[in-house]
Order: sequence, then structure tokens, then C-alpha cells
Amino acid sequence: MGDPGCPIARAVGVLDGKWTVLILRELFGGTRRFGEILRELPGASPKTLTDRLRALESAGIVSREVYPEVPPRVEYSLTPDGRAFEPVMHALRAWGEAHPEPV
Repeated sequence: MGDPGCPIARAVGVLDGKWTVLILRELFGGTRRFGEILRELPGASPKTLTDRLRALESAGIVSREVYPEVPPRVEYSLTPDGRAFEPVMHALRAWGEAHPEPV
């Protein structure tokens, strides 16, 4: 997306995808399992959620922890780099609260 040397282009590249910001919103509340995240995103398919979580994990934004249980338990949480998006999320929330009508 655009100039890879541009810091805004890099940030937007990480946040790319319809569900990414909403996934981050859920993870700012703490560690979540796949099904918990999926329930909070009506309309998102399991495949889409899997793809977005993998992309966020690859970017170092999300950590995936697999527990050796039967069935396996998998939990997702934000890394320190993911937590660094917190001011961005606060700014998005503030904008959304100030502009309640769709633009």
C-alpha cells in the first residue's frame, strides 16, 4: 500500500482489512479465544477471522498461545506492539462518538 517508507502507509498496512480494527478492539479488553472474538463480530466468517488473526500475528501485533489440551485451547492477546495502537483506538472512538451519524 503506497510508499513502504511512509510510516502512515505502514500503519494502514497493519490495520488493513474490514475486521482488523474491531479485532483489536476486542483484544484491548484482554486475552480472548477464537470463539469469543467471533461472537463479538456479527457478520465475520471464521475464515476471515482466521486470516486477519494470522496477518496480525505475522505483523507482530497479536500473540497466539496454544495449550496442549484435548481439544486444544488457543488464546489470542496483544503484543507490546499491538498495545502501541491504544492511542489510535482511543482517537477512533472519540471521532466515532463526536460523529454519531454515518458520513
